[in-house]
Amino acid sequence: MLKAIRHQVNVLESVATSSFAAWRGCLVIKAIPQPEKPIILYDMEACPYCRRVREVLTALHLDVEIRPCPKGGRLFRPEAEAVGGKQQFPLLVDHNTNKVIYESEDIVAYLFSQYAGRSVPGYYQSKAWQPALNSIGSAASELRGLRATSGNRPEQGLHLWSFEGSPYSRLVRERLCELEIPYTLHNLGKEHWTEIGPAKQRLKPGEYRPIPGGKRDAFFQQHGRVQVPYLEDTNTGQQLFESGRIMAYLNSQYGG
Repeated sequence: MLKAIRHQVNVLESVATSSFAAWRGCLVIKAIPQPEKPIILYDMEACPYCRRVREVLTALHLDVEIRPCPKGGRLFRPEAEAVGGKQQFPLLVDHNTNKVIYESEDIVAYLFSQYAGRSVPGYYQSKAWQPALNSIGSAASELRGLRATSGNRPEQGLHLWSFEGSPYSRLVRERLCELEIPYTLHNLGKEHWTEIGPAKQRLKPGEYRPIPGGKRDAFFQQHGRVQVPYLEDTNTGQQLFESGRIMAYLNSQYGG
């Protein structure tokens, strides 16, 4: 009972984080074909600058290989330093173009230019007041996803279907970061304004049908619904919806 209450409190905190970020990272601006080679992001979930990059990845429907680098982490921080020369995050590595980029503003500009063929839209441009609000947003989630915790490492990375603004998905990403578990982040942002709202209470009434031919449609055809977070662990064969169930699984399977 106490765990369930605590989980709901965490959800409300995560809602506050999304609110301080003005709910960026929910709607898809332009669906981009996935590049031939996966984009890699060395990332710290609680970092507001990393959040800016993840928001844009959702806006472009781009999947990414997440290499979690929480403070005190020993798994991917040295690797990031070897790749880029320093432990600074976010760090984006794109083997399609042989680009290694620091600084969230530079990464955001690169992603829109390289994959959308356009400048950064106003909604995603850096504003003077954003760092303060984003930092408050991280504090609202008690800085979860900031520091490494002991745990077991899977042999293969996990797969998480998510979008940045989803409060429920954030809870899972925070725990994956703390445990330093690498994962493929499959962005499943909302493709139309009628999809705004929780999975079971969208703005548009009636039976939900995603836009044909899109990523959400492919997910719907496979699972009969579109709901995030959704986790697949090829190490154990587990396939899970619902943040509470996923968190319990991660703590049981990989927690220290």
